[in-house]
Amino acid sequence: MSFAARLDGAVATHGPLCVGIDPHPALLAAWDLTDDADGLAAFADRCHAAFAAAVSVVKPQAAFFERHGSAGVAVLERLLAGFAGSGTLTLLDAKRGDIGSTMDGYADAYLRVGAPLGADALTLSPYLGFGSLEPALTAADEAGRGVFVLARTSNPDGAAVQCATTADGVSVAQRMVDDAAARNAGAQPRGAVGVVVGGTHEHGLDLTALNGPVLVPGLGAQGASPADVVSRFAGTAGPVLPVSARGVLRAGPDAVALRDAAHLLGEELASTAAGSH
Repeated sequence: MSFAARLDGAVATHGPLCVGIDPHPALLAAWDLTDDADGLAAFADRCHAAFAAAVSVVKPQAAFFERHGSAGVAVLERLLAGFAGSGTLTLLDAKRGDIGSTMDGYADAYLRVGAPLGADALTLSPYLGFGSLEPALTAADEAGRGVFVLARTSNPDGAAVQCATTADGVSVAQRMVDDAAARNAGAQPRGAVGVVVGGTHEHGLDLTALNGPVLVPGLGAQGASPADVVSRFAGTAGPVLPVSARGVLRAGPDAVALRDAAHLLGEELASTAAGSH
């Protein structure tokens, strides 16, 4: 199945919520886990027990695994493999972006068939030019994976670059959306090139032609409410995937409590969306 078809199936079954897996040091401590590879492994195991076959997408943040070196990356590999086939898709948040042979290397690591750190999808940074992503886009196509390209992120500092206008008066963020839309044109049920658009502010983007999914960080601890997400992304063509990490993970370390927190937030999103129609 294509990435788009797998995502549609997961969202139809579990709803659109994407749960971030962010094992930062303070959260490891809050779960009474050590800030080392053993604590990281225990954290990952509890997240797998809580979220596999329970939510549509999980988003491990690569940095919190990489900070533990090779042992941490091994935990990440095991976590990704554990979700494979569960009906819960994995979106690895690594924000990779470079040029030429270096981009080829990232594509080999994360996106090609048999990639050692292969997830269902990967976040990419296009700010060396959207065309620099071509090796990653090609590898993702060949392997049936998806990508999410940064467009208008939730952090305030992003505006200086992303809201700047190009020579033809279009914002840089809109150009990223338009380039993704061109890549997705004609794909059925839709394309596998999504964009990342934060839910913490009015984004001002035209997403109607994207024909792909939109990842929406910022739900919960960063300040965006379910009502914000519903109103700011009304009319978007394609799945809108709100992300919550801290808002769900603070219910841990018990796996049942984590799963219940994700379901409760998912129900709030669904009821808010239903009430807006």
